[in-house]
Amino acid sequence: MTDQDTQYEAVRSRDARFDGEFFFAVETTGIYCRPSCPAVTPKRHNVRFFATAAAAQGSGFRACRRCRPDAVPGSADWNARADVVGRAMRLIGDGVVDREGVTGLAVRLGYSARQVQRQLTAELGAGPVALARAQRAHTARVLLQTTGLPVTEIAFASGFASVRQFNDTVRTVYATTPTELRAAVRATRRTATPSAGIPLRLAHRGPYHAAAVFDLLRREAVAGVEEVSGPPGGRTYRRTLRLPYGTGIVAVDERAGDPGRASAVHPGGWLDARLHLTDPRDLTTAVQRLRRLLDLDSDPYAVDERLGADPRLAPLVAARPGLRAPGAADPEEYAVRAVVGRAAAERLVRAYGKALDAPCGTLTHLFPEPAVLAQAESGAAAPGSASPSVSGGPLGVLAAALADGTVRLDPGVDRDDAQQALLALPGLDARTIAEIRARALGDPDVAPPGVDVPDTWRPWRTYALHHLRAAEER
Repeated sequence: MTDQDTQYEAVRSRDARFDGEFFFAVETTGIYCRPSCPAVTPKRHNVRFFATAAAAQGSGFRACRRCRPDAVPGSADWNARADVVGRAMRLIGDGVVDREGVTGLAVRLGYSARQVQRQLTAELGAGPVALARAQRAHTARVLLQTTGLPVTEIAFASGFASVRQFNDTVRTVYATTPTELRAAVRATRRTATPSAGIPLRLAHRGPYHAAAVFDLLRREAVAGVEEVSGPPGGRTYRRTLRLPYGTGIVAVDERAGDPGRASAVHPGGWLDARLHLTDPRDLTTAVQRLRRLLDLDSDPYAVDERLGADPRLAPLVAARPGLRAPGAADPEEYAVRAVVGRAAAERLVRAYGKALDAPCGTLTHLFPEPAVLAQAESGAAAPGSASPSVSGGPLGVLAAALADGTVRLDPGVDRDDAQQALLALPGLDARTIAEIRARALGDPDVAPPGVDVPDTWRPWRTYALHHLRAAEER
């Protein structure tokens, strides 16, 4: 939506379909909101529109305490777009600016820092530092309101370089101090402890067909790294995560939250989750990787509208509105799993996976890193295990390419470049590479070779294939 009068109509009707796609600010109050904010609709001449929360903050507006615009699902554009802006937004979401700075972001994108700054500012109204700052502020609010961590620890866990910078940012974004922001939530809601984890609500827009997602996660679960427990409709997915500063264990419930609010006006909801982190600095990265795995930033309205117009797909879309195309929590892990299959992946975990310092039920290991697999001797295995050969063959070649950077699968990589690098590796077939592109790289428009996927399904061919597979599995 680029026409501001049309955007204002979305605000006037409190249309939650556009939450995260744009933000609006009210000049008379100094507040910015999501389109579905329940407050009284401001007059048109008092409203300004922004592509990002960071742009609104940079113009001097603070986040609405009623609709909490910083907690909306991310724009579906950032996952779908293959240009530098989309790639940059995926990397910023993964915490690259906090860890590597703007220079590191630019190097990953293959541009100069000045070019990245110019392109992001021109299109989004905010540069990489401002976008990362808005993300840090949201992480800080989550930690302040859900955990009992000391404020000083939260400052650094959120990615701020100093307590002063943390205090100034919270005051600017929320017009309150960190202590006041924490006090606004009843102490009984701040339940997170190192043993209990951090409770989260993972927001999504529109309908979310959780059953199909959890069915897929159950079929693919690799023992020791993942598990799905509970009856259909009430399942919990749990897995281990390798993160920049430490490790994590995440649990996500299948049952969607907020069923009472689902309507034409407020059709979104959330999935309840809980994160156990060895280092709270990994919160932002862990959440973003989980959102990619569960495809929570998708725009189901756009997908269902396009695919539902096709006679072949129309009944499938009607039967499963909001069907998602799951991604991967760890792209390199998924690539290895796509090449070797589930059974062999479990043997790799037993032979080469890093054991958790504190196992949690059936979750005992992290999936082995490519560098570990690349260094493994041919045929070497842990005592008593039947580990597949790593050196030589498709697995060894892929592991070596991932370890030395010949193949990159991070959120900011150019998908076409990644596909060409994979095709250059001996032993990898085109169909497996297409699956890696769809899942590990989150491409919504992949057509595997030899499959009848017409161009009329563009740009959502990945979703169309999920509909066809779901129908076959009934």
